[in-house]
Amino acid sequence: MRKDHLDKNNLHHAYLLEGVREEILPEVISFIEELGIATSNNPDFCEIHIDNFKIDEAMFLRSMTEEKSFVDGKKIFIISANQFSLDAEHALLKMFEEPKKDTHFFLLVPEKGMLLPTLVSRFYHIKSESGDKDTKEIESFLKMSPSARINFLKDFLKADDEDAETLVTDSARARALRFLNVLEIVLHKNFKNNANYFEQLFKVRKFLRQPGSSAKSLMESLALIVPSY
Repeated sequence: MRKDHLDKNNLHHAYLLEGVREEILPEVISFIEELGIATSNNPDFCEIHIDNFKIDEAMFLRSMTEEKSFVDGKKIFIISANQFSLDAEHALLKMFEEPKKDTHFFLLVPEKGMLLPTLVSRFYHIKSESGDKDTKEIESFLKMSPSARINFLKDFLKADDEDAETLVTDSARARALRFLNVLEIVLHKNFKNNANYFEQLFKVRKFLRQPGSSAKSLMESLALIVPSY
């Protein structure tokens, strides 16, 4: 990812990185450190990791960007979230309309479809490709019986121990969205002539983005109709 999109000699003001946070974040941190910017004990470096990014987080971020840097250099912000409220997106949209000099953002999300298209257009978009492990997991899932699929999803989407509004490494909703992304790739490769599967997949993805929806129920409905190997 880095060698193709992250150029320290031509740094974009805002990057949208789509994929698994645990895979993307170390690369971003390494890249920032190669710029000579400390990622610890540095008041000009800020990392926000939250499940649901709301208007309060957006206003906090905006106030941070308006402050002068403590040293004569760049200000770096890394934001990773599984969901964004609509008012938070509008606040971010206004902030990115007039990017500030030497201020750079790295936004990490499970998939770009969770964001307003107008907000996505403000970013340099980078999509992390699914690894062999993810593909094999989906292929194994498609070989399961319906009951085995339901049991698999029960464990796969098991709720986090931490509260959904606090800092979390992963949420059931985020895992479900990533699962759907890889499932779509595998289905298109092997069952591209049957549009019914994709129609249901798109519906599930749409409802997953809505606050209060049940990731478990939505994914189980999909598990019962997708084809078997």
